[in-house]
Amino acid sequence: MIDPETLPYRPNVGIMLFNRAGALFLARRTDLKDVWQCPQGGIDDNESPEEAAIRELREETGLRHATLLGSFPGWLSYDLPPHLIGKALHGKYRGQTQRWFAMRMTEEDSAIDLMGDGTEPAEFDRWEWVAPQDVTRFNLGFKRPLYEKLLPVLAALAPAL
Repeated sequence: MIDPETLPYRPNVGIMLFNRAGALFLARRTDLKDVWQCPQGGIDDNESPEEAAIRELREETGLRHATLLGSFPGWLSYDLPPHLIGKALHGKYRGQTQRWFAMRMTEEDSAIDLMGDGTEPAEFDRWEWVAPQDVTRFNLGFKRPLYEKLLPVLAALAPAL
């Protein structure tokens, strides 16, 4: 059995995408039964967190344009649950350390394409606009504490227009 303490955290970004009404884009994962989350993904070599966030948004939603509203101050880390150690994240990480960004969607809903930019398999099979106060009513899996910490800060950056 792998000792999680010996594994590093994977550098990652997360994007809380808000529409003009201040609702949050939340999507259901294809690989976990009824678990919902915001777009997120790893930071490539020689890529800034901001560049990674824009790339991940494009890869997972097909959106090419969004306005950066701000970010959560600092990095947040989470550990994978024991049953995922050695399996998830290519088996190389104990969890992820993330930089989270708030963005405002500047395109129409019809521009959202869960096939993304076609470079990766679809991560999501369904999406909804959700009022920030309702996000925790969804199954967020083991990331629930992370979202509870992020939502008050990032939603405050994206009031309804």
